[in-house]
Amino acid sequence: MAKRGGFPGGGMPGNMANLMKQAQKMQRQMEEQAKEMETKEFSATAGGGAVEVTVSGSKKILKVKLDEEVVDPDDVEMLEDLLVAAVNEALEKVDAETTSAMSKFTGGMGGGMPGLF
Repeated sequence: MAKRGGFPGGGMPGNMANLMKQAQKMQRQMEEQAKEMETKEFSATAGGGAVEVTVSGSKKILKVKLDEEVVDPDDVEMLEDLLVAAVNEALEKVDAETTSAMSKFTGGMGGGMPGLF
């Protein structure tokens, strides 16, 4: 009659050690991916290219480029709207790339991994 509880053949400790090694490897890969993301740049435009914003993978604004015709002192609100649109689109690109890159590690686990980014 088989013993209740326990792990036949003592296999669990080896499996647990293997699982820990895999988890550590995955953590290193995720850290490398996060560092790589920080070095990338993402640009977006608004107003048919009149406004261009470039952000880093760590979501820092690196550059804002404005065409002269969009700088109208009588219509500052339009420029503000274009800047907001371009910044938001650039940040969405960062999020999309981050999600795509991290899905390699999460294997499609629903809801992602909160707190990673």
